[in-house]
Amino acid sequence: MHLAAHLSAVDDTTVRTGTVRTGTVRTDPRSGSRSPSDFASFERLARTAERGLFDFLLLDEGLRLPEQRGRIRDPDVVGRPEPLTVLNALATVTDRLGLAATADATFHEPYELARRLATLDHLSGGRAAWHVRTSSDARTGENFRRGGHLDRADRYTRAAEFVAAARELWDSWTPDGTPRPFAHQGRHFDIAGEFTLPRCPQGHPVIVRAGDSEESREFAASSADVLFSGRWAGGRPEAGRAFYADVKRRLAKYGRGPGDLRIMASAAVVLGDSAAEAHERAEEIRWQQVSPQTALLTLERIWGVDLSGHDPDGPLPDIDPVPDPRLGPVPDQRLGPGRTRHGDSVATAEKWRALARERGLSIRQTVIEAGARQSFVGTPESVAAELAESVARDAADGFVLVPHPASGGLDEFVDRVVPLLQERGAFRTAYEGATLRAHLGLAEPVWKG
Repeated sequence: MHLAAHLSAVDDTTVRTGTVRTGTVRTDPRSGSRSPSDFASFERLARTAERGLFDFLLLDEGLRLPEQRGRIRDPDVVGRPEPLTVLNALATVTDRLGLAATADATFHEPYELARRLATLDHLSGGRAAWHVRTSSDARTGENFRRGGHLDRADRYTRAAEFVAAARELWDSWTPDGTPRPFAHQGRHFDIAGEFTLPRCPQGHPVIVRAGDSEESREFAASSADVLFSGRWAGGRPEAGRAFYADVKRRLAKYGRGPGDLRIMASAAVVLGDSAAEAHERAEEIRWQQVSPQTALLTLERIWGVDLSGHDPDGPLPDIDPVPDPRLGPVPDQRLGPGRTRHGDSVATAEKWRALARERGLSIRQTVIEAGARQSFVGTPESVAAELAESVARDAADGFVLVPHPASGGLDEFVDRVVPLLQERGAFRTAYEGATLRAHLGLAEPVWKG
């Protein structure tokens, strides 16, 4: 199987479907981090991932601090540095670990980003990857000259053209090191000139795409090397198997085989010496991730109104979600541009009310119960068995782990689960190649100069 670690830059709360995803809480004292920009914490995570023979480490990009009603919603990410800069530094303290940077195709430009990714690939000896994100956040757009945000369809067409243009740039030098002019003319980009760097050590940086939507599946089938899926967020292996089969089937129409795309599912792991201890630790993490303030802010993004006067330990609001009359059935610009649609909000509110009535839950308890659960909770032996079985049954090619300080971070997984996977023959015992493509078992792209 393939394994990676993911350090999120935002809380990624998705209320449209009633899912609350929360990442690593770096302010937890067990993280050993003095600040979000503390390089030592990044180095510690990268060295642990490499010690565990992971394929890559993925760092997120936060182009604007998450805000709500004029306040910072997630203080944990204030001061988080830009990922490509961090990864270039991590290239000097690691030898084999793949280095994956999230970079937004909505706001970056092909020449600028292709050059930075190629630089990382050269400096690391062929270990760079690009997680292609498509932003729907209008507030983020305010930080850029173009401003605003793109419609959903335009985000995906721009991203596809962006990737194509970047590959043309990476192929503009011949394999023997001869530079040649490039020219790309399309709907979103019209660029021409000369690229400043030779062809990358692994041909092209690995392309990673995340998402479960129809557009994400098709994008991955046509253009990506790795698809990072959230289908395991609720611990439903049957959903993982259906997703895996659907995406693999799509590859043929693009002239690709099943081995040309690795599907890796997002997963959190909580271990204990017994099943009871593991579940107790998992419960602790869930309560830490959803603070009283987070619970209220999450509800505000569904209801569309200020709920700061409500008691997070009290009942859910008895009013219906309120749409913004200026916008109609589109995202509420005050609370979360591109995040919540009114029709979805009404359905989510009713779903959460039914859950609260059925179990007698408060606001905070409801948000916790409706949120994503740890995918694998148990003893090292049971977790290793479940991971291996999932890959053997074609539910995923591997997993992208989101470490949390309270669950032992990544160290406990590397020390207690990886050896058991190796004993089962389900995971490598050594790196067999030097590049990220070699780790993933992916062929180098054919030069198309």
